[in-house]
Amino acid sequence: MNWDYWGWWILGLLLIVVEIFAPSSFFLWLGVAALAVGGIAFVLPSLIWPIEIALFAALSIIALLIGRRLFRPQRQTSDRPTLNKRGDQYLGRQFTLEAPIVNGVGWLHIGDSRWRVIGTDTPAGAQVTVTGVEGASLVVRPSKSEPQSSEHLI
Repeated sequence: MNWDYWGWWILGLLLIVVEIFAPSSFFLWLGVAALAVGGIAFVLPSLIWPIEIALFAALSIIALLIGRRLFRPQRQTSDRPTLNKRGDQYLGRQFTLEAPIVNGVGWLHIGDSRWRVIGTDTPAGAQVTVTGVEGASLVVRPSKSEPQSSEHLI
């Protein structure tokens, strides 16, 4: 069985096309390795197919490692890390309860939103501090000190 260089080039181009439809940056590097094996087979036409397969395997691993290292996603720091995490925006802030927390569950109005709150039973009008977020609920505890950033609710 003799697979000429053009077979490797076709395989390389097909793998790159697969990468276009399944973007994962995995098939791209396999395609690059196949194109490289095709280039080596063009220069050295006497290569036998087991060596070509071994070259493809080795070059695939090398291309994957180099590609992952060169094109790793860049982490960008944001000046507003809680922009799309509404509950996290309220961590540490104090609010006045409009209605009491009964059996560990209550409701709190913040701005134009109504939030479900979880915490110890607390009477209406008490100051609470947001200490965490559980799903779509704010975890609160009664405040001990005067509010620094309070919001009185209607």
